[in-house]
Amino acid sequence: MAANTASYLIVGAGVFGVSTAYHLIQKYPDATVTLVDRDAYDAEERVAASWDWNKVVRADYDDFTYCQLALEAQDIFKTDPLWKPFFHQTGVYWNCRSDYAQNVIEHHRRLGRKDDIIALPVAEARKLYNGIFEDANYDGVTEVLVNRASGWAAAGDCLRAVTRKAIELGVKYVAAETVALQLSPDGVCTGIVTASGQVLGAAHVILCTGAYTPKLLELSAARSGVTSLRAGDRILAAGITTGMAQLDEQDYKTYVDMPVGFQGYTAKHGKPFVGSLPPTKDRELKWWGLKIFANTHEVVPGRHVSAPPAAKDYSQWKVSKRLKEDVADARNLWYGEKSKSWNMTKHRICW
Repeated sequence: MAANTASYLIVGAGVFGVSTAYHLIQKYPDATVTLVDRDAYDAEERVAASWDWNKVVRADYDDFTYCQLALEAQDIFKTDPLWKPFFHQTGVYWNCRSDYAQNVIEHHRRLGRKDDIIALPVAEARKLYNGIFEDANYDGVTEVLVNRASGWAAAGDCLRAVTRKAIELGVKYVAAETVALQLSPDGVCTGIVTASGQVLGAAHVILCTGAYTPKLLELSAARSGVTSLRAGDRILAAGITTGMAQLDEQDYKTYVDMPVGFQGYTAKHGKPFVGSLPPTKDRELKWWGLKIFANTHEVVPGRHVSAPPAAKDYSQWKVSKRLKEDVADARNLWYGEKSKSWNMTKHRICW
């Protein structure tokens, strides 16, 4: 079947699934493109990681290929009428404890970019943005990367808008929970089975199922007997906790024009990079914790994989005291003592 008239079934309507559907229907307007997700795209609450108040949009990667791809995406956010309203070019401020900054700058040079991107000594960088990061933790920081071309996007709003546009272009959206892949007798994936028993099929089945992927493959292997479907050690579902503080009017004025901040670490530090995003229009300032964790449990008899909790909402709002303390530790890495009095309004586990 020709690509322009083929059928495509995309499982998962987060950023990867929606983007895939949107670009397929643009390239092949006569194709049949179906998005299936457990939640309605305009639901008040979703489990997709991309359903969020804000997400970083940046191209300052020390991997050349990632940098190149991210620059292409960032350019679209800055120019395309569909995406542009959701992008905020605040810049990023990255505390580097390695050669990260120099690698990023070299990638931009190789790609012929003229972006406003520099590496500064710590003493000089601390004075930027009216000194809002003066109290941040600079232990081990060798220099600070400042890239004024990067920023953040209103993630949930953008996801809804692009989904809506894809539907206008002809994509079909089905709200249903996928419980297994449908295989032909010779082992070819021909579709999916929903929780209600409905079978949805297509010539091409594309999984964009995020943290649910290992569990879905395990369930599919048990149902079909095809054990090679199992994720094994190829995929690990992991979570991280985000937190938001409600700023008062004075603090909001202080931080409203801040860049995205990153604390960069290397493997020897034993922790991931930690970031904080500018406050939303509701005066809520967000950052994420240091702990990345699995949730390994039995999903079929005798088979244990890491997967989000089975609750419909992934129990994303049920955050333990320990994880809340982790979020507070990450907050202190940026804002110091003065942030201890901030009113914490939200904690969410992002899978």
